[in-house]
Amino acid sequence: MMEESIYVAGHRGLAGSAVLRLLQRMGHARVITASRQQLDLTVQSDVNTFFEARRPSQVVLAAATVGGILANAERPADFIRDNLAIQNNVIDACFRHGVRKLVFLGSSCIYPKFAPQPIPESALLTGALEPTNEAYAIAKIAGIKTCAAYNRQHGTNYLSLMPTNLYGPGDNYDPRGSHVLPALIRRAHEARVSGQSELVVWGSGTPRRELMHVDDLASACVFALERLNASDIGECINVGTGIDLTICEIAETVMQAVGYRGRIVFDTSKPDGTPRKVLDVSALRRLGWNARIALQDGIPSAYQDFLARYAKPDTTARPI
Repeated sequence: MMEESIYVAGHRGLAGSAVLRLLQRMGHARVITASRQQLDLTVQSDVNTFFEARRPSQVVLAAATVGGILANAERPADFIRDNLAIQNNVIDACFRHGVRKLVFLGSSCIYPKFAPQPIPESALLTGALEPTNEAYAIAKIAGIKTCAAYNRQHGTNYLSLMPTNLYGPGDNYDPRGSHVLPALIRRAHEARVSGQSELVVWGSGTPRRELMHVDDLASACVFALERLNASDIGECINVGTGIDLTICEIAETVMQAVGYRGRIVFDTSKPDGTPRKVLDVSALRRLGWNARIALQDGIPSAYQDFLARYAKPDTTARPI
């Protein structure tokens, strides 16, 4: 039987590049990619032309416009417009061109700000969202519902995976657009090389966050492609470690990996965001998948990636 072709949308981003690396390590010869210069996923006609020409049998939709708290606050229209367009175009093209299976990557920010902890999949749409990333969250919720609607109406096999906060090789370290862990890596490194005695961390340091190495997410995506169907997971399924730490504890772990020995100072004028966010990952564990990379093992690889790319910081928010 001929090996199925897999299109990884967003192969240059954090999640997509990890999926691509894993598929290549596994020896998949028929992996399809396209840069943004080759294919603008926000243009419906271009997406349909691409699918007609390449005919992928499976798709991992990791393409998105992404960013941290500051980028979300400054550019909410970009986040909701771009992500809705990318999702709608790719999901519909999958249907029109007979894609056998789609894995759509969402985000744990889809859940209410004050959701029960750990957060079960059933918490979706049960309360108000965190305002600092509402536009992005609404787009991702729309993606989940779009996949579910196609499954219900057309009998498609579209799976929505909701990863927790990700980090690792390929991350965005731009100080105006990065998430918590890459931001801490950059600040700790700059504090060390400049001889600063203090590391400034946004917020109070008390919010709790779950962090997962992006290579674990790639493993979950391939697991879903190979072993799961939409009927196994309902509308969406959480992907994470099930372990959370305070921002202060995360900062201390970063300082150790970077070799910075100053002290932490918390800038309480900056927002904390959601007070706690850890996913209930019991559903995916029951199906046979677990995260494997511990934070203390994963951060050094992320720091090495930062050092290799330090001279070329990413933009604040970008399609990937």
